[in-house]
Amino acid sequence: MIKGFSSRYGSSRLVYFEMFQDMPNAILREKQHKKWRRDWKLNLIEGSNPSWADLAEGLGVNGTYG
Repeated sequence: MIKGFSSRYGSSRLVYFEMFQDMPNAILREKQHKKWRRDWKLNLIEGSNPSWADLAEGLGVNGTYG
């Protein structure tokens, strides 16, 4: 819908997400993730979604990203 991260980096699946009660804590967590090394991020994803399934389908989101 809106050109952004997914179109820039070729993202096509939602493989990880976290829920927060408020935006400030969500933003803080995102900033933490941005500082992490790539292998830490991969371990985080594979710990909860080892098959890298598209989690957007379970949220009722259909279609492509970007």
